[in-house]
Amino acid sequence: MLRKLIAALGFGTAVTLAVAAPPYSPYSDSAANDIYNLLFCDLAASFQPSSGQPPTDWQAVLFKEPADVAALTALASSSTTEGRVRVLAYNRLRALGIAVPKGILLGVVVEVGLDGGLDTLAAFVDGGVRYINQTGKMVIFEGAVADIQPLVKNLIQSSTTLVARLSPSQRGRQPPPPKGNLRLTFLVSDGFYGGEGSFGAMQRNEMSAPVVASAQNLLLKVVELGTAR
Repeated sequence: MLRKLIAALGFGTAVTLAVAAPPYSPYSDSAANDIYNLLFCDLAASFQPSSGQPPTDWQAVLFKEPADVAALTALASSSTTEGRVRVLAYNRLRALGIAVPKGILLGVVVEVGLDGGLDTLAAFVDGGVRYINQTGKMVIFEGAVADIQPLVKNLIQSSTTLVARLSPSQRGRQPPPPKGNLRLTFLVSDGFYGGEGSFGAMQRNEMSAPVVASAQNLLLKVVELGTAR
């Protein structure tokens, strides 16, 4: 039964069709596209220091040549470091052929294809949240914001439960989902995990339903707080 549920929603499956590689541009606004692509942490060069700017401490570690494996490992495992930075550090360790712990969830990206475009909600273990509306308007919360932290924790917890039942995807990041579909992408120490299906199917499926419900609750609060700004 579990295998049927996984296969039905495309969790961790491979796709043989050739698709365009990221970055993608689902929004008419270039700034929204930049933020969107940064959510997935799979384009490390986008996180390099701006021209003429000195690197931050984590940038110095992440982009050092030759790599300092001990410093990268410490960065990846630091619970006080931003979730996206930890993903980048784990990605580089894997690219260097270094074994990393499996199944450490660091971020969740939820994409929904709507009539007017793509809605994207992302939450990270440090408490940061980013929401891009189908219009391209954005709401960004950096770090732990008290009003949304319980909802972020619920999303991370429900996603962790699902990740424990899955394996890393055998494919890289795909183009945004089509209208009517919902995609879950989990940023994990050993790679992308996730799955996609129609919105209704993802809501009903016993594996994905808790994640979808948690994401909807977080989204409602994010929109409420964003509107009040």
